[in-house]
Amino acid sequence: MLSRDLYRLKINLHDAANMSDTLQNINRKIAGARKLESVVRTMKILAASNIGQYEAAIRSLGDYYHSVRLGLNVCLSRGKSLLPYSIKNTGEDTPVLAVVYGSDQGLVGQYNDILADYSAKSLNILPGRKYVWAVGERIRDRLLDFEIPIAGTFDVPPSIKSVSSLCSKILFETQSSLNKTDKYQFYIFNNSPGNGVIYEPAQASFLPLDEKWAKNITDIKWAGRNLPEIVKDKEKTIEGLIREYLFVSLFKASAEALMSENAARLAAMQRAEKNIQEVLEDLTMSYNRLRQESIDNELFDVISGSEVLINS
Repeated sequence: MLSRDLYRLKINLHDAANMSDTLQNINRKIAGARKLESVVRTMKILAASNIGQYEAAIRSLGDYYHSVRLGLNVCLSRGKSLLPYSIKNTGEDTPVLAVVYGSDQGLVGQYNDILADYSAKSLNILPGRKYVWAVGERIRDRLLDFEIPIAGTFDVPPSIKSVSSLCSKILFETQSSLNKTDKYQFYIFNNSPGNGVIYEPAQASFLPLDEKWAKNITDIKWAGRNLPEIVKDKEKTIEGLIREYLFVSLFKASAEALMSENAARLAAMQRAEKNIQEVLEDLTMSYNRLRQESIDNELFDVISGSEVLINS
């Protein structure tokens, strides 16, 4: 809607520059441009506010993520198994599970196109049958254009409060899929805030939790000399910690995707605001020129009338 209004505004400006216009028409166009500028500023504020919320969520998530990793460090240091989230053998027949976080909101530019292109190229390199879950109908359609099979579609969370529900649904579907096979590779694709750019597509290996992953956990240094003890059921403890680890990983990817989406929208609104200001400047100049011409014509008529009266 906003992009269509901007297009119409540019057409109106072109008409004003190439044909005689009235002060009333230009006034109407200026009023419309200012209303559109007000909408753009409001959307800028909302996008900036959302970015702040997602940044805060990611920062707070870091502390919890660290605590979970410390708990896993204690468990793995005692040689506990990672089943059912670890496998030892993969091959060309290993199925590939993937979740791709897109956007169903407008005014984000090529957000979905860039991510779909990156995801399709990355998935096509991997052997094995693909099972892809799309977060958002628009990214699903883009992936289908690349002939990527879609196993399911999730709704894009409208706010940070809805992210937890999405992560829980994905984890449930993940567990259901893993119960059907003992071999799998699971990846996450999402746009992430980049260095020097608004966002960039990213890929992360979600599962399996292999030996490299376990080594990174066990290499964490405990702050104190005395390691804590695991109470009650040790197997359930590590399974619970792993579920939390996976949940945090999904939450982080979701928050980064939503943060990138709002960053893209903020950039689009900044460009729109600049365009509107340029249009307003040109319209104001056209208005002032026509107004001056109208005043000059009125003065000319007065002078001409006076000369007629004097000479008669």
